[in-house]
Formats: sequence, structure tokens, C-alpha cells
Amino acid sequence: MYPHERSLVDTLRNDPFTILGVNSDPPEVYRTAVEANGITWPSFFDGGTTGGPIATRWGIHLWPTVFILDHEGVIRAVGHGVDDDLVHELVAAAKRN
Repeated sequence: MYPHERSLVDTLRNDPFTILGVNSDPPEVYRTAVEANGITWPSFFDGGTTGGPIATRWGIHLWPTVFILDHEGVIRAVGHGVDDDLVHELVAAAKRN
């Protein structure tokens, strides 16, 4: 999963796009994963368990769950992977506005 996200971050670095993570791993596991996988985007800590407050509030039961939001903050898709076509469509729409 991480190579794909790194590619998107690199490809869209000058566009209205960001990845924001929420991590449920214990802190030491997360730190190791960040270094080993080259994660450069911000990620919130969700208590070190899959039942953390963010996952609970958003109803997350499968990992990874991906929310794609448009430039106005509207959730446009929820799934278990990134829809590249939708991301590029939303970035283009944001650039037009």
C-alpha cells in the first residue's frame, strides 16, 4: 500500500492534494513503519488499538479504510484502497475552482 501513496504524494506535490493518516498501531510499531516505508504524510495516533477514538467515531472496522474528500471537505468515496481516477478528477476540479 505505501508505495502507491508515496507515488501519489510525489505526483501531486504541487496540486491541492494531501494524504492524512490515522494509525492504530502501538507507537513503537508505528515509528518503525514510518521509517521502513518512507511515510512522509502526517498521521494521527489513534490510541494504539483498532478500537481507538477516531476509528470508533468514524465506524472503521477494516484496515486500511480510505476516505476520499473533495476540496470542499465532502466525502466522495469510502473504501479499502485509493481510487486514482477519482483523486485525479477531484484534483482537477479543485484546480478549476
